[in-house]
Amino acid sequence: MNKGHLQFLASPQWAQMLETELLPWLVGVADLGDDVLEIGPGPGLTTDLLRHRTVNLTAVEADGQLAAALAARLSGTNVEVIHADATESGLASNRFSAVTCFSMLHHMPSPEVQDRLFAEAHRMLRRGGTFIGTDAIDSKALREFHADDTFVPVTPETLGSRLEAVGFATARVEVATYELRFHAKKP
Repeated sequence: MNKGHLQFLASPQWAQMLETELLPWLVGVADLGDDVLEIGPGPGLTTDLLRHRTVNLTAVEADGQLAAALAARLSGTNVEVIHADATESGLASNRFSAVTCFSMLHHMPSPEVQDRLFAEAHRMLRRGGTFIGTDAIDSKALREFHADDTFVPVTPETLGSRLEAVGFATARVEVATYELRFHAKKP
């Protein structure tokens, strides 16, 4: 992730957008349950929102420095931070009541790796659990913002079928102003 992007994801502006735009939608579409997995928390502003809405929160972060900083900041809370690749984290099958990923899918190097993540989310969810997330919509401005950074946007028109291909049911995808939002159930 480039420096400007990382600074934005740790900013009060991003925190405010999460509080006013993400949180109302999240609360409206899913009950997170008691044991939540967050994939790709970055600096952890989404983690701050989630940890107050569940009993246990596990955050899997691929970047070692970000994982260490988040673990130190949230030490002694209901959050366990794991430094791992979420496509092969080794976490238990059928464990989580919800799996979340917010604005991180486009940082994965290919649609095939994104699909592996979807399959892993499905594997780790309990029956009836929800996979819920958001991601950036492709635009010239976002491509410029991601200069010198991985940017593989998810296509809203195919996301539902991709989620269903790994076993999810009732996949719902909606397009908002600058992002797509999705949620799907494990049958």
